[in-house]
Amino acid sequence: MKRRENYREAFAGFKPEVIAGYSPEKVDQLLQNKGIIRNRRKIEAIIANAEAYLSIQETTSFSDYLWTFVGGQPIVHRFASQNSIPTSDEISRKMSRDLKKCGFKFVGETICYAFMQATGMVNDHLVDCYCYRQIAALD
Repeated sequence: MKRRENYREAFAGFKPEVIAGYSPEKVDQLLQNKGIIRNRRKIEAIIANAEAYLSIQETTSFSDYLWTFVGGQPIVHRFASQNSIPTSDEISRKMSRDLKKCGFKFVGETICYAFMQATGMVNDHLVDCYCYRQIAALD
């Protein structure tokens, strides 16, 4: 998170339409930017991901595409201990495979599961957590 503003500046405010047009020369320039992680494969992946995102957006909203993996509704688990919470599941594996088919890079099943948790597609709050009760009540 400490590098977020550096990434925002380096990647045009996270505008996929701009990022998808980055040239090899722009990649070389980004490799000199000390404010971001200077890894060619990761920078090229950001560009590929912008292209893949735009491709999906041509047929449906990216949000709708992602929510199809959980049937349009959050999955509410009933975990009692932190050790019970998985780092991936069959849905995140399926999402990862599909994203990769679409051209995305660095989207493994663990990253997909963490994304699902962060966006509310999966409720993995422990059952004794006040957030669990608030979120589960929305269902």
